[in-house]
Amino acid sequence: MEKLLHVENLNIEFHDHKLPETVVFDFDLDMEAGEIVGLVGESGSGKSMSAMAIAGLLSRHDMEKRGVIEFDGKDMLSCKRSELREIQGNSLSVVFQEPMTSLNPLKKIGWQIEETMRIHKPNMTDEERKLRAIEVMEQVELKEPERVYNSYPHQLSGGMRQRVMIALAMAIPPKLLIADEPTTALDVTVQMEIVELLKDIRDKHNTSILFISHDLSLVKTLCDRVLVMQHGRVVEEGNVNDIFNFPKEEYTKKLIASIPKVEL
Repeated sequence: MEKLLHVENLNIEFHDHKLPETVVFDFDLDMEAGEIVGLVGESGSGKSMSAMAIAGLLSRHDMEKRGVIEFDGKDMLSCKRSELREIQGNSLSVVFQEPMTSLNPLKKIGWQIEETMRIHKPNMTDEERKLRAIEVMEQVELKEPERVYNSYPHQLSGGMRQRVMIALAMAIPPKLLIADEPTTALDVTVQMEIVELLKDIRDKHNTSILFISHDLSLVKTLCDRVLVMQHGRVVEEGNVNDIFNFPKEEYTKKLIASIPKVEL
């Protein structure tokens, strides 16, 4: 199958100190359409930094990115800002960890979900945008979508806000969805609901999902393949069964051993 995403020898280096500091070393990743890949590791391992580089969201002047990032035939490291804007929110979307810092507290939910359509589908009428916003809220199983449409972020629960973020990302179904720790602030029941929702999105739209998490139990439930990162490097990768049942690296073994055991 043709690759949707090809990342090769990605290095990310900061130049905000006397000496350059590399935070991601020789990162490689290939993804096909409809594949769910987990990116795991402790805080500071470089997993979110790698994902944000793939999404074209790292643009600091004191940062250097080297290597290859090809998404849907586009060179993400060399394309113009205008080309990136056309890709972002259209064929590539991101769901962040904390909705309250991503959602605009002064705008109603409906307006925010429709924003992507206003940018990428300018020919849609106001009525068509609203119908699509309601439809996508129903798809992410938000109850009373009409009420949510007219609500502000602070009027919703954490789980509902995260569903709104996914609805926003799916307003124009992307080819690649990057979910950056999307379940961290949620209770266990809601976490599993979000995981099932992501599976459903993959099945319905053939969307590829890059799922970043430090929660290995969720990764085991959701993902087809796993990359394990430590200190900015991928130390082990493989399919879910191999990684969880036959880990090779000591670091991976420690991560798996730290998964809470539930006694019935």
